[in-house]
Amino acid sequence: MALSRRLGSSLPLLRQLINPESIVPLRSLANPNLAVSEGSRTFASEVKSSGAEPKPKLPKALYGGSGNYASALYLAAAKSKSIEKVESEILDVVQASKKCAIFSQFTKDLSVPKETRVKAIQEIFGEAGFSDVTKNFLAVLASNGRLRNLERIAKRYVELSMIHRKELKVVVTSVIPLPAEEEKELKQVFAEKLPGITLKIEQKIDPSILGGVVVELGERVLDMSIKTRVKQMEKILREPIDF
Repeated sequence: MALSRRLGSSLPLLRQLINPESIVPLRSLANPNLAVSEGSRTFASEVKSSGAEPKPKLPKALYGGSGNYASALYLAAAKSKSIEKVESEILDVVQASKKCAIFSQFTKDLSVPKETRVKAIQEIFGEAGFSDVTKNFLAVLASNGRLRNLERIAKRYVELSMIHRKELKVVVTSVIPLPAEEEKELKQVFAEKLPGITLKIEQKIDPSILGGVVVELGERVLDMSIKTRVKQMEKILREPIDF
């Protein structure tokens, strides 16, 4: 069953949670100490190494708030050998928040007491059958008022999981969809330069570039668009000519 449908059964609870008039009575739904501390402790224990196995390492250093959360989630998932499963679950939550307006509002409403947010998250994703790592991570975000940052955190987590799988995302922007032959040729070029790496090509259509392509490879951008060439030529023509 799709997560958005599962969330549908929880809509009455979410409607109550985002109703300002119901905030005080809803404190009785959860034991504040149990809901918050257990979620944090359980998630933290996933990150710690038992000493029997090598401690998981990050494939890439991430910075900033979303990077720190994504790194902690990756380490917990690696410890429990559930990197791909956690990735799938986190992306499911992101998509569900886009499809379910009430759930989206709930993730952004900081007026709801944190113990109530945690209780709701534990109930919803416990019933959805999510892994303990994902469920506890979402509870930590709920406790810290960071659910609204989940999409950014998820993107950073995907960066780490793709490196783990030796995958590389390549964004190709063109005026029209890239023909199958050209896409195959592009993959062959990168395969020669990056042996052992699986390319994940994402195509974007942007008529404003006029022609050519713009290739985004990680943090590098290879701009071969006609628009950029025209700008470069215009700049050259504007410069004074020294005879």
